[in-house]
Amino acid sequence: MSNFDLITIGDSTIDTFIKILDASVECNINRKDCKICLPYGGKVPVEAIEYAVAGNAANVAVGAKRLGLSVAIYTNLGDDDQGRRIKEAFDKEGIAEDFIEVHKDKKSNLSVVLSFQGERTIFVYHQDWSYHLPNFGQTSWLYLTSVAESFTSSNIMDEVCHFVDSSRAKLVYSPGTYQLKADVKRYPKVLERCYALIVNMDEAKKILGVDPVERVETRDILSKMLLLGPANVVITDGEEGSYASDGDKNFKAGIFPTQLVEKTGAGDAYASGLVSALSLGESLEEAMIWGTINAAHEVRQVGTQKGLLGREELLRIRKTVPELRATNI
Repeated sequence: MSNFDLITIGDSTIDTFIKILDASVECNINRKDCKICLPYGGKVPVEAIEYAVAGNAANVAVGAKRLGLSVAIYTNLGDDDQGRRIKEAFDKEGIAEDFIEVHKDKKSNLSVVLSFQGERTIFVYHQDWSYHLPNFGQTSWLYLTSVAESFTSSNIMDEVCHFVDSSRAKLVYSPGTYQLKADVKRYPKVLERCYALIVNMDEAKKILGVDPVERVETRDILSKMLLLGPANVVITDGEEGSYASDGDKNFKAGIFPTQLVEKTGAGDAYASGLVSALSLGESLEEAMIWGTINAAHEVRQVGTQKGLLGREELLRIRKTVPELRATNI
């Protein structure tokens, strides 16, 4: 069995990207709670439709592979055209398929992404998979992310803990929709084994039970997240940049100037840049910059993987912005 730099765990999907020409956006007075509005019962013209392999675990796997890591993925697929297309994409990217499980009686996951004015609304279909961690052998890093709601009836979270204990792999956890819904604090053993917990600011507030519109010092949020158990916490915050803490120091990294086309996958691009940099021996501060640059290039194209950088290109870009650094806050 091969040894890997990174194994990602999570569901894969085929995304259908629909770029809408005409819609309206209605927001509450706080400008936070917004809704996209379309004619009910009408025909809506679209500018473009594209299809792409996606899923948080898949996106991070592809991003890390392009940055030079040896990567495998544990994911579940249906025995259908979508599942075969996903496997073909992994093969093309050079991602090991040792831990891909194909289920003959099930359909693969699908998502529809409505894109309007650079923002996206996602309709997600998660097949209820039966999760059971394969025999991974050895890996340096383990990346746990979005799975279906059926994970709550499996032992996968305990299995991840057992694997980390036995292998000494460094665990990075970026909880998905259903893990957040189930409350990540229900699984303290996972949090306590995290080398890094990666969330966005809204997710951090949800985990902590903070009102999303309430103003809270970022340092306080970082501190409270660290109390949950992880050694490091990383919080992305859109145009505000990203924050991180190792318990001793708090850092903030700004954004890399870019032309926004579509935001889907920005967080995964950031995560793959950050994890790859850490795997290659970079500091947490520098890893934040790798993530920032990777995310900035990913959002320049439709889809979650097209804009992901190779290592040589990322390092070339990095040299052009020596002033871009994570600073103490």
